[in-house]
Amino acid sequence: MQALEVKSFLEGKLPETNVEVEGEGCNFQLNVISDELAALSPVKRQQQIYAHLNPWITNGSIHAVTMKFFSRAAWAERT
Repeated sequence: MQALEVKSFLEGKLPETNVEVEGEGCNFQLNVISDELAALSPVKRQQQIYAHLNPWITNGSIHAVTMKFFSRAAWAERT
C-alpha cells in the first residue's frame, strides 16, 4: 500500500479534510487537517479515521496507523 493511496482514499471519504501521509507498506503516520474533526474528542477523531481504514486493517494491508489532528488555523501556524 502506498501513502498516496491512503491520502486519496481518506480525502475522498472525508470532505473538507486534507490528509498528509507518511510511510509505506503497512505502517503510516497521518496528519489530518480538518476543522470538523479537530472539534471532536480525541477518541471520536480516531473513530472517524478507523471507520474508513478498517477494511484495510482487517485484511492486513495496514498494520499500524498513528494520527495527529489539526484545525486549519493550527496547521497554518505550524507550517
